[in-house]
Amino acid sequence: MSPRSKSEDLFGIGADSELAPSVRAFRTTLMLAQKLRYAMDERLRTDGLTTQQAALITVVTAMGKPSLAEAAAALGSTHQNVAQIVAALVRKELLLVEPDPADRRRKLLSATNNSAAYWRERDAGDYAAVADWFAGLTPAEVETFCELSDRVIAKLDHA
Repeated sequence: MSPRSKSEDLFGIGADSELAPSVRAFRTTLMLAQKLRYAMDERLRTDGLTTQQAALITVVTAMGKPSLAEAAAALGSTHQNVAQIVAALVRKELLLVEPDPADRRRKLLSATNNSAAYWRERDAGDYAAVADWFAGLTPAEVETFCELSDRVIAKLDHA
């Protein structure tokens, strides 16, 4: 039996947990998300970026030219929080904010050419790091992990 980690002790998670399975799953997922975010923040820190900023750029790129509200909804975050992230990314010349031609009160977001070039340089290394973080799982286990996580996400999306 392996020794319990500090996280397991603090959150009551791990194989010997006495928590209800759903509470253990929640706490385990929360801890995993925090550790993954911290690890990616460490990778991005030298460039003055955060995982949240990278996530916003990912959403904006995938959606084309979303409004601030649409991007916030996609991230599951507040308008105010995303507005702060947008402001930082505009200063870094990674995002552009333009008025919507159909409704000039509404602002549309788009990734800049600087952003595309930046991620082309980073992607291979970041993908390799993420692969390493999940290297303790077999490809089938990663697939199962994704399928199960997708089901929980879908349930939350419809809540």
